[in-house]
Amino acid sequence: MSAKSLVDQMKGGLDAPICLTWELTYACNLECVHCLSSSGQRDERELNTAQAKAVLDELRDLQVFYINIGGGEPMVRRDFFEIIEHSVSNGIGVKFSTNGAFIDEKNAKRLAAMDYLDIQISLDGSTADVNDAVRGDGSYATALRAMDNLKAAGFGPFKISVVVTRHNVDQLDEFKALADSYGAQLRITRLRPAGRGADTWNELHPTNAQQRQIYNWLLKHGENVLTGDSFFHLNALGEEQLPGLNMCGAGRVVCLIDPIGDVYACPFVIHDEFMAGNVLNEGGFTKVWRESDLFTELREPQSAGACASCGAFDACQGGCMAAKFFTGLPLDGPDPECVGGDGEVLLASVPVALNPRPSQDHSKPKREKVRA
Repeated sequence: MSAKSLVDQMKGGLDAPICLTWELTYACNLECVHCLSSSGQRDERELNTAQAKAVLDELRDLQVFYINIGGGEPMVRRDFFEIIEHSVSNGIGVKFSTNGAFIDEKNAKRLAAMDYLDIQISLDGSTADVNDAVRGDGSYATALRAMDNLKAAGFGPFKISVVVTRHNVDQLDEFKALADSYGAQLRITRLRPAGRGADTWNELHPTNAQQRQIYNWLLKHGENVLTGDSFFHLNALGEEQLPGLNMCGAGRVVCLIDPIGDVYACPFVIHDEFMAGNVLNEGGFTKVWRESDLFTELREPQSAGACASCGAFDACQGGCMAAKFFTGLPLDGPDPECVGGDGEVLLASVPVALNPRPSQDHSKPKREKVRA
C-alpha cells in the first residue's frame, strides 16, 4: 500500500484508534502556563479504579495496542500503578507523560521492572531559567532528578518531551545533547492554544522565522527525533516532508479520554464542540469511536476552503484544527502559524475577546497577596 493510500484510509477512520490519549486526572503539582488541559485540581467525577479498568478491558477487546497516559500529573493518583499494571497485563502498552515529581528511587525501580512501558519526562527548557518560567520554580531540577533515578534503575531509553516555544527554539541542540547524555530519545511537540495555552499562545508560540528554523533543524535531526503529527503544517516550506503523520488525525486515528470519561476528537480540543460522548454511557468507548456523529463527520472528505488555491495545501493539509479553533479562525481556513503568512494576516482581523474558551478549567485558584 502506498503512503498516499494509507493516509486516505486513515482519513476515513479506523476500527480503533492508533493513538489514544487518556488523561487520568486533572490534579497536578505544577501550574504550567501552557497546560493544554488547564490542570491543577482533581475533578470529583474522576473515573474510579474499577471504571478505569473496565475501559482498559474494552480497549483490549478493540485491539488497541498502546495508550498515552497523561494529566494533570498521572502519578498523583494512588491507583496509578494498579491501572498501568492492568493495562500492560492485558497487552496494552503504556506511554505516560510526567513532570517527574514522583519518580523517586523506589518508583524508578518499580517502573524499570515493568514491560511494555514508556516514559516521557516533560521539560521545556534546556536550562532552569527557560524551563521554570513556563513550568514553575524548581521543575527543571525535579525533571533531571527523575531522569537520574530512571537511569540509575536501568529503565532504558525513556523520552524527553519538549513543547517548542519562541524561548527555547535556540536550545534544540542542547535538548538533543541532554537526551543523548541519558541514552534517551528527544520528542518535540508543537505549542497549541489549548487550555491555559489559549492565554499564553500569543506570547509563547514561535515566530514565522522560528518556524523555518524548526523545519530546517528537523530535516537534519528528524530521523532520531520524535514529533508525532505536530509539525505537518511546516511541510509547506519545501518538497522534503518531515517525518511523522502528515494529516490531522482528530477523530480518525486519534482521540482523547479525559479524567471523567468524556471523549474528545483530540487532546488539544477540550471543548464541548468536539466532545463525542462518554465512556460510561451505553455502548462505552466502542460506540463513541465507531458511531458518534462528530467522529462520523470528521471522517468525511474535508473541504480545503480558503486554502484551496494554495499550491502547498497537499503538503500541509491546512494545518491543525485545534490551533485554528482556539484562535478564532475557520476550520477550513489557514493554520494560524501558516508559513506563508496567511494565518497571521487573518488573525489580525479576529477579535481575541471572541475566541472560544476551553470547556474545562481545573486551574488552582490564584492566591491573593497578603498585604503587610
